[in-house]
Amino acid sequence: MYTPKPLFEQRMNSLLKDEEDKKAFWQIIHIPPQNSIRCNTIKISPEILKNKLESKGWKISQPYPQYKEILLVESELSPGELGKSIEHILGEYYVQEISSMMSIIALNPSPGELVLDLCASPGSKTTYAVSLMKNTGIILANDKDNVRTAILSANLQRCGSTNSIITRHDAVILCKKLEKLGIKFDKILLDVPCSGEGTLRSSPKTLEMWNLNMIKKLSRIQKKIISSAVPLLKENGSLVYSTCTHSPEENEKNISFLIERFNMETEKISLPIKCRQGIAEWQGEIFKKGMENCHRIYPQDNNTEGFFLAKLKFRGEK
Repeated sequence: MYTPKPLFEQRMNSLLKDEEDKKAFWQIIHIPPQNSIRCNTIKISPEILKNKLESKGWKISQPYPQYKEILLVESELSPGELGKSIEHILGEYYVQEISSMMSIIALNPSPGELVLDLCASPGSKTTYAVSLMKNTGIILANDKDNVRTAILSANLQRCGSTNSIITRHDAVILCKKLEKLGIKFDKILLDVPCSGEGTLRSSPKTLEMWNLNMIKKLSRIQKKIISSAVPLLKENGSLVYSTCTHSPEENEKNISFLIERFNMETEKISLPIKCRQGIAEWQGEIFKKGMENCHRIYPQDNNTEGFFLAKLKFRGEK
């Protein structure tokens, strides 16, 4: 079992509310996450998929009535069974952590729209967007790494996407090229590279790799991606910024940067799981107004991984 570094422990304890909250957090991060999958409605309905999986002896629940595509596999499965099933191979479902699904629920891409997923691999959020768009419109899915782009391509093909265009580019360079071409998007997802503090349940080694210098470096990279992406939004277009970390430097600080630098404001959104408001200040730095519309998802609140997201609307050039 990996143990948290003292500085990480101190920072997390500063973010959490009280002793019970802290105790719940430090307990749950050492428990593997529950198995959750998302029905690919391009290929099959949630009801039919649920029946198929239950006929195999799996115990399946649908915890959110408004989002029947989200399924919990409550039975004990053998290692690798989720990924080896014929339903998974055929692209009828995608193995995806529930908190990770929230950024696409927040973005709410619609049929016929032009959508940019700038850091798309492995494709969990991209394939969810495709299903909500009913395979219409266009989603431009980008990643800069050869291997990651190959995984993204394989997942999009497995899930039956016909409305996606895959690019392999550095995010900042791609945005500058698209800006020169005058291409504007209805919606943009920035699920940026981050320190991964929210993934401790599935990736406990993150505790060992964690360091403050990495957070500072990632925060700088994230700001570059943000600054490059915003000019690609149509007026009144929406952007969802998300990470799988709890670090304020990678979360509220970047949202505050977005609001200050661009003509943007956070939107109030409703999600089907318990979320906490973003923090208004951190280590003496007071953030811009609008942090109350940010969403902090802690693992102890929903038995999920940790996550952060915010939805912002672009009001046009200042």
